[in-house]
Amino acid sequence: MAHPVAPSLTQDIALHCDDERGRPMAFMATFDYREDDPYAVGVTFHVPAGEVPWVMARCLLHQGLTRPAGDGDIRLAPGIDEEGRAVVRMIFDSPEGRLRAAARTEDLLGFLIGTWALVPIGHEAPLVDLDSMVESLRA
Repeated sequence: MAHPVAPSLTQDIALHCDDERGRPMAFMATFDYREDDPYAVGVTFHVPAGEVPWVMARCLLHQGLTRPAGDGDIRLAPGIDEEGRAVVRMIFDSPEGRLRAAARTEDLLGFLIGTWALVPIGHEAPLVDLDSMVESLRA
């Protein structure tokens, strides 16, 4: 018997950064949200070397729209780009390197609004299947 698929939201968002020579470049990242993992937002960077997946807290993305947020591998802060548009500056740190990029605030807010339509803020806990999480940790 197939399990029902949880509602989800996927949106491609352009990220802007400088390449290794300091030249501006843009690439796409796919942001995704699933009702069955209501606290998380997945981000997959589509770069020439392949796809690079990351996961961040939905509340971190929300906080980063209006104030500096994060103190670990992912840090976000609001800013203004060279064209005067509101952006969220993002830093992703890993053992393989660091990515500094920016996304338009309007795009990220639109994505977040979609996630809130699926699971309003404060309604995440009943959707988390703790028994399954414990079982997967034991395996």
